[in-house]
Amino acid sequence: MTWSLWSLPRRAVAYVLLVDVAALTLTVLAARPVSARSWITFAVFAACAVAHLQASQWIERIRRDHSRVPHVDLCSIWIFAGALALPAPPAVLLVAVIYLHRWWMVGRWDASRPPHRSVFTASMMTLVVLAAGAVARLTGFTDGPPSGFNDLLSLVASGVTHWTVNTALVAGIVLMTAKVHPREAIGTAGDNLLEAGQLAMGGFVALGTLWWPGFAVPMVVAAVALHRTVLIHQLELAARTDTKTGLLNAEAWHLQARMELHRLAQQPGTRLGLFMVDVDHFKDINDTHGHQAGDEVLRQIALCLDGAVRRGDSVGRFGGEEFAVLLPGVDEAEATVIAERIRTQVHGLSVGAVGGLGVSIGVAVWPDVAEDTIEGLLAAADAALYRAKRSGRDQVQFAGRDRRQPWSPAERQ
Repeated sequence: MTWSLWSLPRRAVAYVLLVDVAALTLTVLAARPVSARSWITFAVFAACAVAHLQASQWIERIRRDHSRVPHVDLCSIWIFAGALALPAPPAVLLVAVIYLHRWWMVGRWDASRPPHRSVFTASMMTLVVLAAGAVARLTGFTDGPPSGFNDLLSLVASGVTHWTVNTALVAGIVLMTAKVHPREAIGTAGDNLLEAGQLAMGGFVALGTLWWPGFAVPMVVAAVALHRTVLIHQLELAARTDTKTGLLNAEAWHLQARMELHRLAQQPGTRLGLFMVDVDHFKDINDTHGHQAGDEVLRQIALCLDGAVRRGDSVGRFGGEEFAVLLPGVDEAEATVIAERIRTQVHGLSVGAVGGLGVSIGVAVWPDVAEDTIEGLLAAADAALYRAKRSGRDQVQFAGRDRRQPWSPAERQ
C-alpha cells in the first residue's frame, strides 16, 4: 500500500485495514484441497475475465472517468460465477487475478487511484465471494447438476447475499470518505439493476460450467456487449448532467422543460411552476474563501434543492450560481411553500467556513403568467428574481400576472 492511505480519515483507515485483514484471515481459514476439475474451471473463468477486460479496457477507462461514486465495474459476472461453481481457494484466487489484471490494465497509471484502493476492492470482493459461496454450499447448489426449484432458490439466495455484502461494504467506505447523501452510497436504481444483471449472467455461467467449463466462453461476447451498452448510457447521462452539482445541465433542463410545458398545454386546467434561484453574494464567497469553497457551496445547495422539491420536479444548474426548478401541477400556494422551504433550508446550511448562506428566488406560475414558451416563463421568473435581489435578497418574489409585452431578461439592466 502507498502512504496515501494515511491521508484518509482515521475511521476510514481503520475500516480499510479491517476489511483487508478480515479477507486475509478468512482466506487462510477457508483453505482446503481442491479437485483438478475445479482448477480447470478456475482457469477458464480467469481466461474469460481477462479476455473480457482486454476487449473492453478502453470502455472501462472512460466509464470510470465519467462515474460518480460508487462505480459498478462489471467484474461480478465472473466473480459470482466463481463463488457458485468453485471452492473457496480458487474462488478467492479468481478475485485476485481479476483485480490485479484490472489494476495493471486500467488503474496503474492513475495517480488519483492509488494501489491501496485496488487492494481494498479485492479484499472487499473476497469477503463477498466467500459469503456468497458459503450460502451456495449451505443450500446445496454445488451438490450436483442443478435440476429443480430448490436450486433456483439457492441461486437467488446466493445472489442476494452477494449484493447485500457488496453494497454494505461499498456504502461504508463511501460514507466515510465522500460527502454524499446516504442513498447515493448504495447506488442508483440503474446501478443496482446493472449489478443484478451481472449476477444473473454470472449465475448462468455457473450453471453452464457445472456441465462443462467451456460453456463459460460464449459469455465473454455478452459481457463485452453489455459493457459497450452501459458506456453509451453513461455517456448519455454525462451529457445531460452538470459536472459540479450532479443536476441537469442547462441544455438538458431546457429540453425537459419544453417537453413538460407542451404536455401540460394539451391538458386543460393544468398548471406549471418555474423557479429561478440565485445564490446571494456568491462572488464574495469565491473572493473570501476561494473557488473550491464556492464549488462546494454550489454542490451543497444543489443537494438542498434536490431534497426540498417534490418527486417529479426537475432541478437544473442554469449557469454560474443560478439554478432553475420546474414544478408540474403546482399552484401559487404550493409554489410559495416549496420556495420558502428551499430558502429556509439553504439559510440553515453551513459549508466549512462558509455560513449565513441565502438565496433569492423568482417564481412564475403558468398560466397565471400568460406566456406560452419556457423562454417566456424563464424571463418572467428572472424578472421576479431580480426584484428579489433589489428588495434585499434572501426572499421569494412572484412574477406579475398581467403584462402586455413579453418579459425580457434585459429588465435586469
